Amino acid sequence: MRLHLHLLSDSTGETLENIAKAALAQYDDVETIRHFWPMVRTETHLERILQEIAQNPGLVLFTLVNSVTRRTLETRCRALGLPAVAPLDPVTGALSGLLGQQAKARPGRQHVLDAAYFARVDAIQFTMAHDDGIGWEDWEEADIVLAGVSRSSKTPTSIYLANRGYKTANIPIVVESPPPAELFSLVHPLVVGLTTSADRLIQVRRNRLLSLNQAPETDYVDQEAVTREVAYARRMFADNDWPVIDVTRRSIEETAAAIIALVNERDGEGAGGE
Repeated sequence: MRLHLHLLSDSTGETLENIAKAALAQYDDVETIRHFWPMVRTETHLERILQEIAQNPGLVLFTLVNSVTRRTLETRCRALGLPAVAPLDPVTGALSGLLGQQAKARPGRQHVLDAAYFARVDAIQFTMAHDDGIGWEDWEEADIVLAGVSRSSKTPTSIYLANRGYKTANIPIVVESPPPAELFSLVHPLVVGLTTSADRLIQVRRNRLLSLNQAPETDYVDQEAVTREVAYARRMFADNDWPVIDVTRRSIEETAAAIIALVNERDGEGAGGE
């Protein structure tokens, strides 16, 4: 099945994209053609978009706070016989009822350059500078330190956590090269061990070698060597009483969510990096 999906936002459209992605994940065998329209704030801009929508009819999702622009979009979509959905309406409606006040019609207000924004920027800079064991001298400044064998999703998970405001360092666990002693005496950061099945790790590593045009048969993907490597890391995690997350069947987002839950549990309910 083929679907034209039109996403209209008066801001960056990031929220709308995430909503659409989450909804589409519930359906199989759908070829989605996305038409992304951020920063829609004038009638002239909207008119050009409406012409495109008429030529490629489909589902219209929007986050527009300007009542005139919104009303124009809804009226024209109704005339075209197309569904136009504002996915944030139920949430803002419920909040207005509970808080006893109307929502502020300010586009992109969640992207204001406040303290939380700069904290995220700082977290991203820290994380990029402390990837793969680099900068271990100031790991104590981190919120989270991820430890795991090579190709256990440490770097992408670190970057995801950084975007949530957590300063994250990561260190590869290598049998032949033990990590610096400072790893075992950290006080402020939560050290989390990432593990995975040997079979899955071999598959990921073999694909990595092939993508680099390197020999696919080395100790890096040897079953016995990899099994020993994974066992060594797990033993280190257990000896130091670090929480462990098995990433074998987890997405990066699921792994990060589990880590954030561990941070909140340690620091108290409601704590977090944002």
